[in-house]
Amino acid sequence: MTSRVLLVSPAMTASLRRAAFDDGDPLDASGAARARAAAGSLPAADAVAVSPGVRCRETAEALGLTVDDAPPELAGLDAGRWRGRTLEEAGAAEPEAVGRWLADPTAATPGGESVADVCARVARWLDALGPAGGRTVAVVEPEVVRAAAVHATAAPPSAFWRFDVPPLTRTELTGRAGRWNLRLGGPLIAG
Repeated sequence: MTSRVLLVSPAMTASLRRAAFDDGDPLDASGAARARAAAGSLPAADAVAVSPGVRCRETAEALGLTVDDAPPELAGLDAGRWRGRTLEEAGAAEPEAVGRWLADPTAATPGGESVADVCARVARWLDALGPAGGRTVAVVEPEVVRAAAVHATAAPPSAFWRFDVPPLTRTELTGRAGRWNLRLGGPLIAG
């Protein structure tokens, strides 16, 4: 049986505009408007999941989705004390920690988690879906989309940074018997 997973990245927020680690901020006015404009553009799903963060829940709501689950495996990267900071700000305060974190996927953010941790938990979630079949739509943090792409392509966690995930885009995975195929993000609506 084939499982289909459609991952949707959240609409624009102030922290996304600043390229800052998520700090729980809501969608900004333009992000909410774009998400509402994309309502109805997604295929019917057997299940709808979200990352537990505010921006993913608000994006799902604006898209008109009824959420079934917010599994902890779909949470965005726990940035620890870098939460709300840009990478530049974190690097000015803790250059060695940022350098380590960017170079080594097993290095955790101070008080947070590593890229390898995110990749492992997203892989567990995907692999649990595999045998179930059907279509799942999930509005998830960009880090979750990256981790899913790493898993689908059997790439090492160091490839995580090679996948760009713009706001309000879709990435599709189809899988069976532990093997995933990947179709990378396209916009939900034109423009």
